[in-house]
Amino acid sequence: MFAHAAPQRSRVNRRLVEAARSVPGVELVDLYDTYPDFYIDVAAEQDQLADAGTLVLLHPIQWYGMPALLKEWVDMVLVPGWAYGAGGTALQGKGLWLVTSTGSPAEAYAPGAAHGYPFEAFLPPYRQIAALCGMDWIDPHILHAAHQSSEAALDAHVDAFVARLTALASA
Repeated sequence: MFAHAAPQRSRVNRRLVEAARSVPGVELVDLYDTYPDFYIDVAAEQDQLADAGTLVLLHPIQWYGMPALLKEWVDMVLVPGWAYGAGGTALQGKGLWLVTSTGSPAEAYAPGAAHGYPFEAFLPPYRQIAALCGMDWIDPHILHAAHQSSEAALDAHVDAFVARLTALASA
């Protein structure tokens, strides 16, 4: 699940999306391209998720969370009786992997630094989605200071992403 309102401005997420499309067994949904009107085809999304082994949320962190359309997708698709609650077992045992980037360096996520908290402090909503839906939380793949990253660092980040995605897709 890829969510970026302006992918043309993102060198990191754009590279990750291109790489994901080359991995056999991976189906990439670009939310902003698929649903520019924010009208989500819930049945189609749930059908795709039913067949998936892992849900990958690929997006930049924006104001300490997910982009608006991804939040709408979560609200509309991961509903009680399907994703959680009584009879909601559709996602149990599947993986949830956050692949994200930030504009700030890692050291900006600390007490007394620009963001005041460790980056981990901004992950509870994602962890809770996994927990509530009975999914397995997979440690996030994060690139901090995305705008300032060298090409070598970006290459290494993309290579590590592809290796892990390939392993997840073939599991």
